[in-house]
Amino acid sequence: MFKNALVRIPCRKISDGISSSGPGLPDYRIALKQHQQYVAALEKCGVRVYALPPDEQYPDSTFIEDTAVLTEKCAVICRPGVSSRRGEEQKIITPLGEFYDNPELIEHPGTLEGGDVLRIGDHFFVGLSSRTNREGFIQLERILKKYGFSASPVKLKEALHLKTGLAYLENGEILVAGEFRKKEEFQKFKKIEIGEDESYSANCIWVNGRVIIPEGYPRTREKIEQAGYPVKSVDVSEFRKLDGGVSCLSLRF
Repeated sequence: MFKNALVRIPCRKISDGISSSGPGLPDYRIALKQHQQYVAALEKCGVRVYALPPDEQYPDSTFIEDTAVLTEKCAVICRPGVSSRRGEEQKIITPLGEFYDNPELIEHPGTLEGGDVLRIGDHFFVGLSSRTNREGFIQLERILKKYGFSASPVKLKEALHLKTGLAYLENGEILVAGEFRKKEEFQKFKKIEIGEDESYSANCIWVNGRVIIPEGYPRTREKIEQAGYPVKSVDVSEFRKLDGGVSCLSLRF
């Protein structure tokens, strides 16, 4: 169960963020409204949300999930794989100090982004992507082992992050899209498969019994509800323009 969540309010320079997609640039005012609705959805799931102020130095800083990996035993400060985002992780250390003592650090030459880290039980799957390298994984695995956790790498070929097309819904069930439907590492789980036309919705989050998904994906919603999970949808269209999704906008712990 999650008690808390950290979010960072979008900054006015959000349209300068990194994007590999083509739906245009995000509108700051719309993004701000959508972010407020996202926070409200988290609160309805019983989570206390701590909203950090906008950081105009980093256009992508609202995607706070990439800055840290949080567990009930430790906090790991990441090291982003893109130079324009490097430094965001330093801004999260002080806020996390309210909850964690002596956070662990991923150091050069390792790179690690939280979007590549999926926890299932006491095991962490870590995507080796354009943002997370093997050295970053090795460092994270070493840290997690100190606290009784295990980890394994997952080589990505298509997705930006591991959680771009993969979500854990509890009870041994995972939501999968794209290349993750056939990944050997996830064959032991009960899979809810999402078609290519709704693949963006595979980036969703389980929060205290409910699942928050992006708005506008009826087949995904139906499948999750049929699996027995109440669903809350939120409009994150402006964040999609920067390759961001539902999980990217918060650190849940």
